[in-house]
Amino acid sequence: MLLWPTLAVIAGVIVLVISADKFVEGAAATAKRLGLPPLLIGMLVIGFGSSMPEMVISAISSYQGNPGLAVGNAIGSNITNIALILGVTAIISPIIVDSKVLTRELPYLAGITMLSAILFYTDDELDRMDGIILIVVFLALVAWSIYEGLSVKKDHLADMVEQEYSQPMSMRLALTYTFIGLVFLVLSSRLLVWGGVEIAQSFGISDLIIGLTIVAVGTSLPELASSIAAVRKGEDELALGNVIGSNMFNSTIVLGIAGTIAPSTLDPEVLKYDIPVMAALTALLFIMGYKFRGIGTGIINRLEAGLLLLAYIGYNISIGFRVMA
Repeated sequence: MLLWPTLAVIAGVIVLVISADKFVEGAAATAKRLGLPPLLIGMLVIGFGSSMPEMVISAISSYQGNPGLAVGNAIGSNITNIALILGVTAIISPIIVDSKVLTRELPYLAGITMLSAILFYTDDELDRMDGIILIVVFLALVAWSIYEGLSVKKDHLADMVEQEYSQPMSMRLALTYTFIGLVFLVLSSRLLVWGGVEIAQSFGISDLIIGLTIVAVGTSLPELASSIAAVRKGEDELALGNVIGSNMFNSTIVLGIAGTIAPSTLDPEVLKYDIPVMAALTALLFIMGYKFRGIGTGIINRLEAGLLLLAYIGYNISIGFRVMA
């Protein structure tokens, strides 16, 4: 009977969106109360918090013996972040990349995506060594974010973070948001994983497909909500920063957790379809957003946003054909 699994997925997604939003809000306010620079909050705290749903689901699904869901969630979230979230937000308001830090992050995202693809195609596996390598890359990324956040005194992204979190919040309320948000994030993730696996088994489809679609969209909804809110306030680079940070963390710590807890052989369809789509969209984002010494416009306009949305629709249609095949 699919009633309870379906309700579990719906409830899990709703609670996950709310709890992830409160977790990020609380964590950012706590960091600000502790005196962390706005740029560091934007690069590390918000990016880390935005990927917390994927991290929790990766750990839970891997521990419960569903590594396909963990891998599908990470890759599907990256695809959703670029094609759907940036597509929707840039149609609402074109994204102008003035932040030097974001300009430097785009090549790093491309490099991390390439590294993960190389690890996967080397032996068609996400094994424990791959997981350790990706976690080490994540730690290096955190160290770089801390260095940039502390050393760069002026950046457009920092100004937007300062504007977004200009309303003061008491330390007690900030810690309460962070703690309660994390607790409900874990509970909702468990509910979402259980419902997704039950639905997949009932229809005879792989948990990978559920991870690429339902779970990926569910875990990306907090970024969608925050990105739309950001561009409506004119904080378009905050929306882009959320996506870049989330994708870098998904490609390192989220996949690293999955490989370390539950090493697995990758589904051939992941290698044939999903990783190439993720890599192509990452390259497209780099081309659209990169601006260096006269190279590139540094603007994601509405036409490009429309192309991203068409790519997302086409990708999901292809998944439909894969399920029916």
